Amino acid sequence: MKKVFTLATLIFALVLTSTVSAQEFSGIDKSPMDMAAYPTDYKVSEKAVRIIYGRPQLKGRSMEELAPTGKVWRTGANEAPEITFYKDVTFGGKAVKAGTYSLFTIPGGDEWTVILNKNLNQWGSYFYDEAADVARVTVPNGSDAASLEEFSIAFKDAGDGAHLVMGWDKTRVAVPITM
Repeated sequence: MKKVFTLATLIFALVLTSTVSAQEFSGIDKSPMDMAAYPTDYKVSEKAVRIIYGRPQLKGRSMEELAPTGKVWRTGANEAPEITFYKDVTFGGKAVKAGTYSLFTIPGGDEWTVILNKNLNQWGSYFYDEAADVARVTVPNGSDAASLEEFSIAFKDAGDGAHLVMGWDKTRVAVPITM
């Protein structure tokens, strides 16, 4: 009787285990999340600024199709990027208090408007609210001979701070940040 009970318990446990391990996980995101921080050296743990963003890819599409000129864009894929300043900064000439903000842009032919917005956890730019803007700066639209398939954000050392550099296709946009 003891053997039958042990065998039944073992079979029951196996059935439950196979159900638990059958959990399905989603596949890899086609626009993966990425992060950039300044200072860029991984050995420096005390960062001044960090941004988390989604990286869309052109995949044969035009940048204009994905980030339309003259319209508020989430500046990446999926959720609007969130940028955290760990101390007060000057962002494109505007004073910004330490904190976390959503980053939006309005792409243009000659210049881009870069927006810091206090509303967080926003999917895309569907619920963008201009009344929640903390700073709006206009920067020139630059270009590069090299084309970037994936939208990318990086920080570049610049005198008394850094430039937040955004690049996609042949477009390059840089916002000065003074710390």
